[in-house]
Amino acid sequence: MIDHILTLLIFFPALAAMLGFVVTKDSMRAYGIAVAGIEFLLSLWLWYAYDPMVSGMQFMESAPLIPAFGVNYLLGVDGISLFIIILSTFFTLIGIASLTEKRRIKDLIITLLFLEMTMVGVFAALDAIVFYVFWELSLVPMLYIIGAWGGPLRIYASVKFFLYTFTGSLVMLVGMLFMAYFYYQATGQWSFSILEWYRLILPENFQLWLFVAFFLGFAIKVPMFPFHTWLPYAHGQAPTIGSVILAAILLKMGTYAFVRFSLPLFPDASVYFMMPIAIISIIMIVYTAMVAYAQEDIKQVVAYSSISHMGVIILGTFALNVEGVSGSVFLMLAHGVVSGALFLLVGVIYDRRHTKLMSEFGGLASVMPRYAAIFGIMMMASVGLPLTINFVGEFLSLLGFYKQSHMLTLTAGTAIIVGAIYMLSAYKKAFFGNVTNEENKNLKDLNKTELVGLIPLTIVAIWLGVYPKPVLEPINNSVESVIQLMHDKAQSEEAKLRIPDLSGKNGTNTMQEAN
Repeated sequence: MIDHILTLLIFFPALAAMLGFVVTKDSMRAYGIAVAGIEFLLSLWLWYAYDPMVSGMQFMESAPLIPAFGVNYLLGVDGISLFIIILSTFFTLIGIASLTEKRRIKDLIITLLFLEMTMVGVFAALDAIVFYVFWELSLVPMLYIIGAWGGPLRIYASVKFFLYTFTGSLVMLVGMLFMAYFYYQATGQWSFSILEWYRLILPENFQLWLFVAFFLGFAIKVPMFPFHTWLPYAHGQAPTIGSVILAAILLKMGTYAFVRFSLPLFPDASVYFMMPIAIISIIMIVYTAMVAYAQEDIKQVVAYSSISHMGVIILGTFALNVEGVSGSVFLMLAHGVVSGALFLLVGVIYDRRHTKLMSEFGGLASVMPRYAAIFGIMMMASVGLPLTINFVGEFLSLLGFYKQSHMLTLTAGTAIIVGAIYMLSAYKKAFFGNVTNEENKNLKDLNKTELVGLIPLTIVAIWLGVYPKPVLEPINNSVESVIQLMHDKAQSEEAKLRIPDLSGKNGTNTMQEAN
């Protein structure tokens, strides 16, 4: 069964979701937890069977879909995608286990299971068309979650989310079709295999245009400045579970795609656009941090904070060296854990008070000490306190980009301090001081259901901050292959200088030999 574990991971939640239509409403929550639990155990089995010393693709599966045009059902994982798949199954389990939604709970759990299928499919797909199908399908469950269970402006938020991301994806699809055509011109055969595309060396002018086509699809998904305006609406109107999955997993599709597509396919274009993208990333970090500081709604603080930290991930990705890219991939996981936990914590207080305005709180630490303690740990992890998970990713991302530009890295590092200011300010307003609002005096602390979701996230946030090696080592090995592939394909002298040559360290390029 291990030979087909990726297929099992992708389609088991969808099959279970369809069977869920015959499950009674009273049993649906237990059924959803059981399905998500099995899926999470399967992903841990994938990790157990994964060889961390092999940098190429593992557990590959292939079957023809449209042979005449080279479209195949092609799956595989490496150190870059492995842990994002585990993160997807982990948060689906925690999200269902922590559900407090009373309305149409059966429909919501079925939707979440279908969403899980699309998320795992995106990170396991190695055929561009299969990747694109899962990428687009992921919009439908999230559109439904925001539109059916969201706030007063839920329809506006869900439609804006869909239109922004769908439009960018269409431009990306044009780029994919051109890549397949170029492969046909070069070899006489059609192929949408990403691994086959890695062997192509494109003229620099083609790289620039194709990079932009892919960039639009990925940048809107992240979302990068100035395409970020859909995200605060989506987070603000989405139910807690929607915000958790959106922040923890769906945003990572864009940053993951940069590493899987843009860097290895277009190395010269990546170097050409490195500095403009770095400047955009720093604007993201600074601008959204300042906007977060001005918010009165605690959920909007977390939402804008999420965008700010995504800027650090992009900066690390376009460092174009092992330290930066490995740090950005690790920070994808860290951001998922921390931002997902913070949205869960905001959901806890909203369920009790039905408001997210910080002016309505104050002195919560004396009323809800367990809640205040976990919120404090996650807040410290968010600002990158040493020995917490975000610190590892942020340090490596900035270290990597420091090799490309001292000045821009210093600016980005200084801007991250703003993150500490607005998070500490929000924590002070909500948790310290006297309890002035009568409605807050009798609030109940975290219950068992909420602790089941939050304690594992707290443990992971500290464990991987203290000892990141089990996760960082496989990521590092796969990233080294990507960087070596980029160096080997680079044509311009600047690209050769910017992208390090690791041939003396790696010996061979396992990424190119993967298939």
